[in-house]
Amino acid sequence: MKADFAQKLPFGGRMMSFHDGLVLSQFAPEPHVEEDVVPRKILEERKARNDKYYKAISLAIFFVIWQVICYLNGQANWFNPVFLPSPLMVVETGWQYLMDGTLVTHIGISFFRMIAGFAIGVVVALVLGLAIAMRRDVDNIFSPILNMVGPIPVFAFLPIFLIWFGIGEASKIALIAYATFIPLMTYIIDGVKATDPLLIRSAKSLGATEWQVFTKVILNSAMPHIFAGMKITLALTFSALVVAEMMGASSGLGYIIVNAKNWFKMADMFLAATLIGLEYTLFYGFLCLIEKRLFRWKAVASGKAVEK
Repeated sequence: MKADFAQKLPFGGRMMSFHDGLVLSQFAPEPHVEEDVVPRKILEERKARNDKYYKAISLAIFFVIWQVICYLNGQANWFNPVFLPSPLMVVETGWQYLMDGTLVTHIGISFFRMIAGFAIGVVVALVLGLAIAMRRDVDNIFSPILNMVGPIPVFAFLPIFLIWFGIGEASKIALIAYATFIPLMTYIIDGVKATDPLLIRSAKSLGATEWQVFTKVILNSAMPHIFAGMKITLALTFSALVVAEMMGASSGLGYIIVNAKNWFKMADMFLAATLIGLEYTLFYGFLCLIEKRLFRWKAVASGKAVEK
């Protein structure tokens, strides 16, 4: 029996050493992980597709409930129906704006102001944020100033910008850019400082130049933080857009709200507010699409972390 057991052992019947085990492990067949990975990918795609349907259904239910409340209010007269126009009234108002040719003009002007201010704010935040995060002398110069100015509400600067740049487009774009620049710079600084020092030392040990370390390691490491900051500050950008168009403007979605307030046109107010929300949703979705394309690994990691 001992001889039979010895025949089953490798290496002439002697016990296998640790080194022999490592050698044999090199020739062991690899596990078939593809069978587990492919169903998971299909499941994640199916969940993402279902999530889109659920969100669309949720939005449709919201408008249906809104319409039902307005209808019941018209029958029971709970409050003045003028205070809450129905979605159908808002659509009719939008159709009237579209027919007279002013709706596209208001949407286009607001979109131009938002894009211009947001782009300027992102560029300034990138330049100054990277400089503060990577150079101690720049940090010592600008950090005290930014810490003093940062807590001041952005809208408090609107009268100042109107005096400095006039009532034209410059003051509105400057306010939107400032509303984007201040909070975004914090995310950029945190993203740069969160870079793993081991990655930087490894790149330098492999002969990378300072520029290569910055572009290939530091900037790539900070990009997820930068995109997260851009998505969060986008809401502040649209808030600044509406406030800027409410003062000293003759066009734009914010102007529609102010003009409707003067004439008590509630349907016009709801129309402008809805269009602002749609513009924000479209631009936010565009940023999410770019983020998904650039950081595919982030989607995989989040999919593993959230199972339900």
